[in-house]
Amino acid sequence: MEDSSEPLDLDELPDGEARYAAVMAAGKRVPVVVRGRVVGYLVPADAESSPFERLVAAGKVRRATRRGIADLLPIPPAEPGESSPYEELMRMREEERY
Repeated sequence: MEDSSEPLDLDELPDGEARYAAVMAAGKRVPVVVRGRVVGYLVPADAESSPFERLVAAGKVRRATRRGIADLLPIPPAEPGESSPYEELMRMREEERY
């Protein structure tokens, strides 16, 4: 990808157009549309290089809010006289083998 030889000074744009600088400063990219067709994007200068970070910045995906299996509560111990979930699973597994 090549940079333009001349930088675009957002201060020279008409009032209201410089608001895109705030959007880019927030880490989001701004689509550039010509006749209803997206021809490119204005992106933050320090945009992350990973594809996932670009998808987050574009609003296409969200970061996980949980830690996966670490969020699950520990399995409660078995009641006296009952088998534990592990023992029950092993019993079922042995039954399937034969």
